[in-house]
Amino acid sequence: MRLLLKALALGCALSLAGASHAAEKRIGVTAPLDGPLSVLAQQMRDGAALATQASNAELVVIDDGCSEEGGLSAARQLVARQVQAVVGFLCTEAIEAALPVLTEAGIPVITSGVRSNGLTDRHTRTGWLVWRIAPSADAELAAVGNILIPLWRGELFAIVDDGTIHGRELAESLRLAAELAGLQPVFIDTFRPQSDNQVGLVGRLRRSGATHVFVGGDRDDIAIIARDAEGLDYGLTIAGGETLRSAGDLPLAPGTLMIAVPEWADMLDEDAMERFTAAEIVPEGYVVPTYAATEVALKALGTAEAGGTVSDALARGRFETMLGPIAFDEKGDLTENPFRLLRFDGERFLPFE
Repeated sequence: MRLLLKALALGCALSLAGASHAAEKRIGVTAPLDGPLSVLAQQMRDGAALATQASNAELVVIDDGCSEEGGLSAARQLVARQVQAVVGFLCTEAIEAALPVLTEAGIPVITSGVRSNGLTDRHTRTGWLVWRIAPSADAELAAVGNILIPLWRGELFAIVDDGTIHGRELAESLRLAAELAGLQPVFIDTFRPQSDNQVGLVGRLRRSGATHVFVGGDRDDIAIIARDAEGLDYGLTIAGGETLRSAGDLPLAPGTLMIAVPEWADMLDEDAMERFTAAEIVPEGYVVPTYAATEVALKALGTAEAGGTVSDALARGRFETMLGPIAFDEKGDLTENPFRLLRFDGERFLPFE
């Protein structure tokens, strides 16, 4: 908070000093500043403030209210403040309302919070100037097959899901990837979620000969499957999706695999961690991706100074950031899928070796 106040105070001082002393770069930060999402908005503000600390950029922080009306109002304020790029946004309603106004003004947006596929899938039709550090909703589906098929090619694996839309999508994505790779799961099934036990499912898995299983389900169901497999003295490697990171009532078994974006702090080197420590900012939630989005915005602004637009720079550039090199595809999504395979060590998920 102290760092953010300093950054905002500096921005105000520069604005009052007159046009000849104005900041060369002006970055908008948009998020729901009040209400239940304000904690996440503060993470975005902290990340952007730290990223601009060593530059002459001014931060313009605007509340979008996480609503269509708020997003439209925020866009108009950002245009009036003559920002050159915008980072942030948590809510689909707000960013979709803001983008037509910002695009018309030639102001690109780099979101660190909105994952909905439609945001970038409509890029060609809408012409919206939007890029994102946040992975798309499809990124998890693609990662499941891309990661597990090479790893389990020589294993007897099964695929089960809990019948929910998301669980079934994950399972189907892996099944299709296996089919394309010429592989056949030894067992496919749908189980009843939120049951006290999954002994019947585990028994069917053991009879199929499966040594590995991907579960499209939530954290507690996966914990129960692992518990019941251990109770039957059945050695079973279990993998799941990002839901394993959610809070649960039951302990996860050590060795459980998760396909997810690693914790941001685990992706930072020692120098980057020292920056956060010195600023008294915990690199959690949206702090780090918004820092990276702001880094990209500043570098794109620098490229545009030599000729071209900021949007051209974003579309064509490759930017070195705290998270490593970042580039975008033709839709504005990350060219490299950030999902990785992680393994639970009994306390936390760490990169799978």
